[in-house]
Amino acid sequence: MNRSSVCLLSVAVALLVAAPAFAEVFKFTGAAEGADGQTLYEEQHTVEGACTDGVFRPLEHWVSYVRQTAGGEETFAEKALSYQSSDIRPTVSYQQSDFNESLEISYKRAEAAEILWQRPTGDKERSSVDVSDNLVVDAGFDNFVRRNWGKVVSGQSVKFRFLAPTRGTDYAFVLEPAQSQVVNADHVVQIRPDSVLLKFLVDPIILGYNNKGALTAYSGLTNVRENSDQNYIATIRYTVNTYPECALTP
Repeated sequence: MNRSSVCLLSVAVALLVAAPAFAEVFKFTGAAEGADGQTLYEEQHTVEGACTDGVFRPLEHWVSYVRQTAGGEETFAEKALSYQSSDIRPTVSYQQSDFNESLEISYKRAEAAEILWQRPTGDKERSSVDVSDNLVVDAGFDNFVRRNWGKVVSGQSVKFRFLAPTRGTDYAFVLEPAQSQVVNADHVVQIRPDSVLLKFLVDPIILGYNNKGALTAYSGLTNVRENSDQNYIATIRYTVNTYPECALTP
């Protein structure tokens, strides 16, 4: 074997060692219901990632929001998230076409979340929020729960900060055990404000998880706009279509 062949072989081995153990896909679907039990819309999630030390690590995440119309199924909103730099602080690109609304969250500077929000009115607002180690962004809450799975299943509480992008700030929240008449799951937790004042203004979000660490239910305020003044409050029940080969939790 000549020197060039040896070099090429070394490069190939290095790439194989550096590559993820698996290229994995995690798919799940959520049906959002109103207080009357009627289906409002459906979420179709596809998460691509890798198995690292036997645990699924999400990398890219796409969501389609669809509803049934007289003409058939209609996609009225879409979201793309990337967890390349953090599994709890993804970049976010969200568009809801029926209200001409969009939201972009990026990290051009590692120490700040940059937010660009286009309101349904067409007005654009820019803001920046300092990043802390325990700041959670958008769907990163799902990975935050799994990251703290040992505490979740043992009934412990976890404090964190959650980004409120349309307000241009973040708030202190608590993830803790909960009981619910709406959500029935192997593990039920809630996300609630840690501030006494906000407790009276913001209702907790109730989450259900199965023993594998997959989200099975979400009940509370959603990120989907119902009208020009408010977002839907819904209970979303999730069904896993495809699990990755490796575990979802440590």
